[in-house]
Amino acid sequence: MRELLGIFKLVSDELRVRILLLLSRKELSVCQLMGITWASQPLVSRNLSLLSRGGFLDERREGKLRFYSIRKGLAPDRTAVLGLLRSLLKTDARYKDDRATLRECSRFQKNAGKCDMKTLQEFMAWKKRKEGGR
Repeated sequence: MRELLGIFKLVSDELRVRILLLLSRKELSVCQLMGITWASQPLVSRNLSLLSRGGFLDERREGKLRFYSIRKGLAPDRTAVLGLLRSLLKTDARYKDDRATLRECSRFQKNAGKCDMKTLQEFMAWKKRKEGGR
């Protein structure tokens, strides 16, 4: 029971749920997650660390960047919780917005040909202009 309560504690935070749902779509860097969620680097990193320690994520480094993905061979209890979140939130406005922003961020970085802090800042400035400020 303690293990299951720990899982539910992890998914009781909106940012962690958003991160999990985004990572269930594709591997992302800390920078990309910052650009999509508009959360600060320390906040994104802290929540990634909690999700990693909770058995949800794998991490890999590429130079100075860290990329995260849903753990290969995710435990059945975590797979069930992730599936439940996806199912229950598939029509949620925030989740739809995050998916749209993920597509925009991916296109922006593909056109820029790189994924780094400068590109993230350019994307966030572009997104802010597009939305008329945040």
